[in-house]
Amino acid sequence: MTSPRVFIQTADFNLADEIAALRADNRGVGAVCSFVGTVRDRNDGLNVSSMELEHYPGMTEKAIEAMIDEAFKRFNILGARVIHRVGLLQPLDQVVMVAVTSAHRGESFKACEFLMDYLKTQAPFWKKEETPAGARWVDARVSDDAALAKWGIAASNA
Repeated sequence: MTSPRVFIQTADFNLADEIAALRADNRGVGAVCSFVGTVRDRNDGLNVSSMELEHYPGMTEKAIEAMIDEAFKRFNILGARVIHRVGLLQPLDQVVMVAVTSAHRGESFKACEFLMDYLKTQAPFWKKEETPAGARWVDARVSDDAALAKWGIAASNA
């Protein structure tokens, strides 16, 4: 049985535990690359006291699974895992984790970056920040679309 690759959850996660689960029973793993994103306390010049993330259950998981499938096509990787939290989060809380295993580090590095770039622009999440000026939805950034474009994928989210 294949372990799950995508987790959308309100609970926090432990990076060491997640990497151990990803590596379990795969002696071919020679490299692990991971990325953990956290809630910033400032964005666009304003203090951020909290961030609320929403998603479309079922659709979000399916979109991230497709991203992982694409990473397997593009890179020589052995495993991948994505965790994305939803709900109300505070500054410095962990929001997202991407971890990738491969025989050699280069493939893990590239696949991890690809998945983060893809996730940032293509995964159906909505973020609302609470600031001194009130609540505001976070818009996509041109720089995120540009990051995805380097992989040959056009996006127009910003």
